[in-house]
Amino acid sequence: MEEIVSTINGLIWSKGLIYLCLGTGLFFSVITRFVQARLFKEMIRLLFSSKESDQGISSFQALAVSLSGRVGTGNIAGVAAAIGFGGPSAIFWMWVVAFLGASTAYVESTLGQIYKEVDDGQYRGGPAYYFEKALGQKWYAWVFAISTIVATGLLLPGVQSNSIGNAAEVAFGSGADVVTFLGTISMTKLVTATGIVSVLGFIIFGGVKRIAHFTQIVVPFMALAYIGMALLVIAINITELPAVLKLIMKDIFSPMALFGGAVFWGVKRGVYSNEAGQGTGPHAAAAAEVQHPAQQGLVQSFSVYVDTLFVCSATAFMILITGAYNIHPDGMPMLVQNLPLDTIIDSPAFTQLGLESVFGTFGKVFVAVALFFFAFTTLLAYYYIAETNVAYLKRTIRIPGAMTILKVALMVSVFYGTIRAASLAWGLGDIGVGLMAWLNIIGILILFFMARPAIKALKDYEAQRKAGVTDYTFDPEALGIKNADFWKK
Repeated sequence: MEEIVSTINGLIWSKGLIYLCLGTGLFFSVITRFVQARLFKEMIRLLFSSKESDQGISSFQALAVSLSGRVGTGNIAGVAAAIGFGGPSAIFWMWVVAFLGASTAYVESTLGQIYKEVDDGQYRGGPAYYFEKALGQKWYAWVFAISTIVATGLLLPGVQSNSIGNAAEVAFGSGADVVTFLGTISMTKLVTATGIVSVLGFIIFGGVKRIAHFTQIVVPFMALAYIGMALLVIAINITELPAVLKLIMKDIFSPMALFGGAVFWGVKRGVYSNEAGQGTGPHAAAAAEVQHPAQQGLVQSFSVYVDTLFVCSATAFMILITGAYNIHPDGMPMLVQNLPLDTIIDSPAFTQLGLESVFGTFGKVFVAVALFFFAFTTLLAYYYIAETNVAYLKRTIRIPGAMTILKVALMVSVFYGTIRAASLAWGLGDIGVGLMAWLNIIGILILFFMARPAIKALKDYEAQRKAGVTDYTFDPEALGIKNADFWKK
């Protein structure tokens, strides 16, 4: 079964998807005249310009919810894999894909806002909604929704919670063994699983507003603490900084980078980490209370910078400046060995060993705590994305207790994932997320050539901004945008 899943995964997460993400980012960057650079100051201003309402959350809360999904274990283990398999120059390509991907994030999140709905007293939206309304292809929307529910609601949560359980054992030890009907489990993992499920249940049963209120506090704290630790490591090893920058830049255009691992792994892990184009960001973007759809598109564009340019870079510099890495490209001999041969590349090991070399045991514990917050907030984002797609399906099929079933199923997945290995679930979840990316990117490209709704919204917003208005308006019919029923009302 694992071999079958691995084969399918290899097809979905092929170089075709990697370069589709990169090419789409470049395409939208040119079309929007590099909106991610031109309106950077406006992104910062908009972060705190809107307030939550009875139906929607604020722009900052929507940013926090989407960041809770973007900033996860991939920001630690994913960066290590990029360096370990592709070399230090892979970090440069992560930066490139973040810069270009920010334009894709603008487009998909603006679409989420344009085609959102009010459902049971709160805003709902995302790719399934804009595929049905803008493309007119309900079957396409259903395929996306089902793929998303399976991936983010049932499979990937267990993988994230497994990281939390492993991090707890690293920090506090295994404790006594407990014999259960699921097998022998360490006391640390059992207590951790019970605690995670209890807190998670309290938050997700409280709805999107409780998720938003939790993440708007935890996500900034989590990210700032992690970046602060990186700055401290750099300050302690400041004399090594020029050499690290040279290491990153020296092979970015070499044959090894272009045809070997640096470009592939840098782009792959960059896309996987910042999620631009995967269709996850529009769910949170649609929930925001804003005057104009382009405003939340710009805020979500900024979230890509936070994820890759800040948090991923923090991991990269901590690893490289302490020399805590090996370089072992796929199918090739070991090129650099600074750590034992059995050090797992695609894991938090590089970061933990790097911090341990500076701070001793505290370094390993800090990474474990960071992993806990990163993974737990990702669980909340997964739930909200799955919930939104269940809500979309309920518009056509009435399933009694659908939301309660989803909550219970996710909590079971989280509990089991915490105490047991979840390698098969990870592979299956990757298939779901990969399908989301293929469907979403192809869909938004077709939408561009059909009607250009996100580009029309950007031009309208910039025209109003140039005119100096203080209260923005959005009239979809005047712009030739059809089926944006929320904004017509």
